[in-house]
Amino acid sequence: MYHFAIELSDVDRGVYEQLKLPVALHPSESLEFMVTRVLALALEYEEGIAFSPGIGSPDEPAVAVRGLDGSLRTWVDVGAPVPERLHRAAKAAERVAVYCHRSADLVYAQLLEGKVFRGEEARFFSFADGFVAGVAKGLQKRNEIAISRSDQSLYVTINGESISTPITERRLG
Repeated sequence: MYHFAIELSDVDRGVYEQLKLPVALHPSESLEFMVTRVLALALEYEEGIAFSPGIGSPDEPAVAVRGLDGSLRTWVDVGAPVPERLHRAAKAAERVAVYCHRSADLVYAQLLEGKVFRGEEARFFSFADGFVAGVAKGLQKRNEIAISRSDQSLYVTINGESISTPITERRLG
């Protein structure tokens, strides 16, 4: 179990929050994947956002935003989902986003080969090579992290160490 005290400053979206997140690392999950889940939750933060029940729920997104009525408003996947999964996601949710933690160009090309419902609305985000690994390298069981986004650049300070990256955003259609 990892604990994150996050100071979020998302200038691009006008979101400023203090978050406290306990995050379980599943035995089959890499630290980089977990870091990307945390970043995705922070960068998509809004009322109703939460991690899915876990890897044991393969039909659920990694991160979801649900409305007060329980409806799925935003589906956020992490890693390298297959096009069929995102096709189903786009039918189930108003908005779909993918945060890729490695081999972004390859994953993006594979997603473009498949059919994704409303693919032109689905967003695919990636970071510079080595960025997520750099953040993961600074992880401890308890983490103080500042996440700041401005002009599609991401600045992260984790336990006193700073790292930054441009955020590349592409559409799937």
